[in-house]
Order: sequence, then C-alpha cells, then structure tokens
Amino acid sequence: MKSLYKRQLIMMVGIVALSFTLLSTAFMLLSYRYIISETRDRLERNAGYIASFTSEYFTSDYYLKTQGTILEEAGEDFYRANVETLTAMSDSSIIVADSNGEIIYASESELYTKKIPQNVVDQIQERGSYTGITTLNGLYSSGRYFAGLPINVKIGDLEISQGLVLVSGDTSGLSEMWRATATIFFFAAVVVLLIAVIASSITSAHQTRPLTEMAEAARKFGRGEFDVRVNNYKDRCDEIGELADAFNSMANSLAKVENQRADFIANVSHELKTPMTTISGFAEGILDGTIPPEKEQDALKIVVSETRRLSRLVRRMLDLSRLNALAENSITAQEQFDLVEVVSQVIISLEGKITDRNLDMDVQMPEDKLMVWGDPDSVTQVCYNLIDNAAKFAAAGTSITLRITKKEGKAYTSISNLGATIPQDELPLLFERFHKADYSRSMDRDGVGLGLYIVKTILGNLKENITVTSEDGLTTFTFTLTLA
Repeated sequence: MKSLYKRQLIMMVGIVALSFTLLSTAFMLLSYRYIISETRDRLERNAGYIASFTSEYFTSDYYLKTQGTILEEAGEDFYRANVETLTAMSDSSIIVADSNGEIIYASESELYTKKIPQNVVDQIQERGSYTGITTLNGLYSSGRYFAGLPINVKIGDLEISQGLVLVSGDTSGLSEMWRATATIFFFAAVVVLLIAVIASSITSAHQTRPLTEMAEAARKFGRGEFDVRVNNYKDRCDEIGELADAFNSMANSLAKVENQRADFIANVSHELKTPMTTISGFAEGILDGTIPPEKEQDALKIVVSETRRLSRLVRRMLDLSRLNALAENSITAQEQFDLVEVVSQVIISLEGKITDRNLDMDVQMPEDKLMVWGDPDSVTQVCYNLIDNAAKFAAAGTSITLRITKKEGKAYTSISNLGATIPQDELPLLFERFHKADYSRSMDRDGVGLGLYIVKTILGNLKENITVTSEDGLTTFTFTLTLA
C-alpha cells in the first residue's frame, strides 16, 4: 500500500523531472535556432565578401592585363593572400569553385583535387544561395555548416556566373554548448530533486502525523476507550485543525451516545426487574402454598397487572426504535392535516378514562378546520400521551384544559391540569427516558417513564418545540406545529 509520503514524493519528483525536461528541451531548441541563425548570417556575410572580392578581381584591369604573363602568378598570390586573411579573421573555411564545381581555391590544400557535389552547384546557380549542414559528400570528415553564393561577373549590361563560393564553420561548438547545457541542467535537477525530497519528507511528516494519531484514536474507540481525544492541533488554522475538531466533536457525540446507551440499558434493566420480581414472587407463592387459596385471585390479578406493565414497556421501547428509525425521514414525510380533528379524536378515545377519574374537559379550539404540517399519526400519539398524562396526575374533580391558538405562523396546543406542583429543577428532566418524578411514583404505578420522551422525540423529528411550566399546582405542556 502506498503511503501519502510515497505518493507525494513520486508526484514531486515527477513534476521536477518533467519541468526540467521541458525547460532544457525548450532552452536547447531556442539556443540551437539562435546559434544556427547567427552562424548562417555570419557565413553568408563572409561568402558575400569573398564573392564580391572575387568578382572584382576577375574583372580588374590587372587580372585582364597579366593573363598569360609572369605577373599572373603574382596576381594569384595577391588574391590568395587576401582570401586567407579573411579566412583567418572569420575562423571559417573557404572554397572557391568554377561553374562546374571544380575547386580552384580552398583553405585546406587537400581539397584542390576534389569537386563540389552537383546538387550544391545547381542549387546555388538556380536559387542564388545555399545553406545547410553537410559533409559535401565526404569532402569533410564531419558535418559543417555551409553558406554558398554565386560569383557573378558583370560584362557590360550582362551578369554572367563564373563560379561559386562556399564558406563553412565547424559545428563542434554547438555540440559542446549542448553538452555543457545538459551537464548544468542535470546537476541543477539533482540539487532541486534533493531539495524536493527533503521538503516533501518534512511536509509529509507534518501532514501524516496527525492522521496517524487520529487513526490510533479511532482504533482505541473501537476497543471501547471513549475518553480519547486529539488535542495537539487546536492552534492549526488549516484542514488538519478542522479535521481534529471534527474528530473530537464526533468523539464527544459517540461518548454521549455510549453513556445514553449504558443508562438506557440500566433503566430498562431496572424497569424490567421490578415487575418480573413481583410476577416471580407471587407465582412461587401460589405454587409452594405460601399464599393461601383465598388470596390466589388477588395474587393472580397482580401478576396480570405486572404482565401488562411489561407489555407496555416492550411496546414503548418498540415505539422508540421505530421513531429512531424514521427520524431521518420524518421531515420529508410531512403532510397537511386538520389539527382540530386529530385532537377531537384523541379526546373521544380517552373519554372513558377522563370520566372514570371524575374529571371535566375544557376545550378551547377553533370551530373551523386548522390545517398544519406534520405526520398526523405521530401528532395523534403526542396528543394522546399528553392528555393521558394530564388525566393521570390531575386532582379528582378538576378540569383538564386544552387550548389551541395561532401566532406567527404556528399553532400552539396547550394541555393543563391541576395537581401537584412539579419542582423547577425537575422540569428539564421530564422528557428524559425512564424518568419518573418522586411525586408521581405513588400515583402512576402503571407508567414506564417513556411517554414524554416519545413526545419530545416526535416533535424534535418534526423540528417543533415543546415547553412545560408548573406553578401553584397548574402544570401546562405546550407544543407547536407549523400552519399550512
């Protein structure tokens, strides 16, 4: 498996190598074109001088008068001396040939018996010039850059070609320049690569160290060590710092969930233990005769009651599981429904329980429909739990007040009852799982402490709020729904 360090190092080396390759190639191409252009201009300029001088010499009175005399050799020595001087000054080789390519003068004496290739002669005569790198079909052992021009002699108004001039320069300097450039670029690339490796090592270690620590912390989480945090990167104002903050936030959330899970298991165990102990005790008493026959019916009634309590507890936990499973989809599942109709149906379903406790129902609702957004089944459960809770703890002979009002795009539903006052420090705990206040334990032996938690969960999934107040015996629960 490739680590981040190896990947970054390979990428860094590749970028440096590619950059130097492109840079050196571009530099060599530009330098080659520049040197070739400079060489061509210099050789063409020298060839022009030689061609002009040769043309003037062949048409001079001295040359015409000394032909066939002893002075002709002196004239040739004069011409050769001038050409050789120009050759030495320009650091180039010069060849003068007639129109057939026969060499009549050359800087190198071994070329006098040679002949210029016919294609070069033709190109000079047809195009008026010649440039290129060649060995002249083996006249030179290595390639040289040549510039050639015709020698034109003007007789009257006519201009007649009497031969050609080839001036050449050695290309070994260009090769030496290329080798020197390649050496410089090679050593520069090596130095830059070493710097890149060192820089990559430092930056990679700086980046991968916190990732390694977070991975180790995650492994510890997997082993159940929920107090592990990554606290060494709070001052880093980069992505690593943000990742560390996100990791710690996740760790806090997981630790909280784990604590809630442990508390949930403890509460469930406690709630299950009490009715199961009761059921087991009465059943054993009936079997071993500890409970006399005349009291067996009462014992069986208690067993049935505790069994129903267990059933309610299991049903409530199933409701919690269903709510948690649907929490993410609760917003998208909302629809419009009539809140007045839902509340009316809940009141009708609880009418028998309210009557049995000698309670009155004071309902203050709009006469027309009141359309709101939400899940009608879930809101029905909210209203049922709240009204049922109010009926349990209301003092006998009092009234339960249900009021629905509208304000700022919300429908406010309040359920109030008269009974014992709930202490202020107890109010925030009412919506926790399995919480039962001390004052309610003697009044609500059938409850399991999940009704209000389910109410809070449903409204939280719907992005709605619920509040509770309790003063002078009047306890009021108020929840909101968004008007349609």
